Amino acid sequence: MSGDHEPGAAPAGTIERGARQGGPQDTRHPALRRVARVRPTRRGLALLVAGLVLGVTGALLDLPDVVGLGAAAVLAVALAWVLMGVQRLDAGRGALVVSRELTPNPVVRDQTAAVGLVVGARARTGAAYERLARLRLSEQAAHELAGPHGIRARVTAHADRIVVSYALTPSRRGRWALGPLLTTRTDVFGLVRTTQPLGAATRVAVWPRTVALPTRTRVLGEVERAATGARLASTDDSVLREYVSGDDPRRVHWAGSARQGRLMVRADESAGVRPVTVLLDRSLLPPPVDPRTGVWPSTRGTRTHAEGELAVELAASVATSFLDAGHPARLVASGSGPVPTPFASGARTGRATILDDAVDLRGHRGAADAERAVLQTVRSLRASRSQEEIVVAVLGPQPEAALHEMAELGVEGTCWALVVAPAEPRAPGPTPAADTVGALRAAGWRVTTCPPGTPPDRAWALLAEGAA
Repeated sequence: MSGDHEPGAAPAGTIERGARQGGPQDTRHPALRRVARVRPTRRGLALLVAGLVLGVTGALLDLPDVVGLGAAAVLAVALAWVLMGVQRLDAGRGALVVSRELTPNPVVRDQTAAVGLVVGARARTGAAYERLARLRLSEQAAHELAGPHGIRARVTAHADRIVVSYALTPSRRGRWALGPLLTTRTDVFGLVRTTQPLGAATRVAVWPRTVALPTRTRVLGEVERAATGARLASTDDSVLREYVSGDDPRRVHWAGSARQGRLMVRADESAGVRPVTVLLDRSLLPPPVDPRTGVWPSTRGTRTHAEGELAVELAASVATSFLDAGHPARLVASGSGPVPTPFASGARTGRATILDDAVDLRGHRGAADAERAVLQTVRSLRASRSQEEIVVAVLGPQPEAALHEMAELGVEGTCWALVVAPAEPRAPGPTPAADTVGALRAAGWRVTTCPPGTPPDRAWALLAEGAA
């Protein structure tokens, strides 16, 4: 049987939204937990009541046969209850197994991924087929994976397996739980029903969205050439390297490809090879969720979730765009560690590395933590950076101590910064964002500002053209 089903209404399978991690743990023995999940069906409840009535009536009228009949009815329900409680779906002759496949994996926020779920028999036995025939499925999915429109599942039942297919459209970046699968089944006589988890949960990584940004604009090109003293590239200033996915097809060197027997592209020596570090100030992100309440703290002055996501998307877009242009690139978040992550290269593997680094980024718990994190990260960058390295920073307003370290970083090499101003209105006069911009410009940084919530392409255009 197959068909499309809305969550919560499927006769053969449903998708439950809102599966969460954490919470109080059940410390009871697994067998006791299984028994506690068993519930009588309407038929079982009617039989149980009828048995009790017969037993009481027979005892009052001194009719042993009636008492025995009532006891048999109660015993049948009790026996079915115990048997259903102690049975495990993943053990014994009728053991079932679950496989879940996600394509693509990881998923990009607001993009659709197809999920295929198969519940099958571990061995071709009659007990396994009997369990499958009486099984109802309920897949658990976190709110962040289900998206704003929910999930529609298509269920196809076969004798030896049940296939469930549906699509996910994640609404938030992060790592979210998909599963475990919840199964509901009744005994052979339909007296009791039990719900048991089957299989393990799948951790789904949701990457931030990225936008292809132009890294060869007029202003940025002039800054790079001024820093290196390089002349304009010509066709003679190129070396050949093997083509990788994402390279511009216009850079294919056909003569070299014919000689080498594989596709080769031109890589300019005077441009496109400087490493790029993208520094993301995590104070632009909202504070982490309180694990006890599962909600965001209501701290005045903190960034909203939407503002934080746009900041992450901007930083990831800058890093991946430079990577696609041939630069080794990395994404370094403030306070992410004492030593910055190594540079990534290669359009496919490098992009995956950068986006994986962005999945788990969260804000700081307070202003003091944010200041210490920026100081630690900038000092680490100063100690490890090379002369030709470009630093692109996505920042919030910085305190004086952090500005002093950033000023030293700007003196030592090429640095650009985009300062995201706070959304809260302030009294007339200098703002922290203006103070940050002034201090960085005085130290040789190319800086611009943008309001919170600015799309990545617009924010990059402001920086590329030197707009205030």
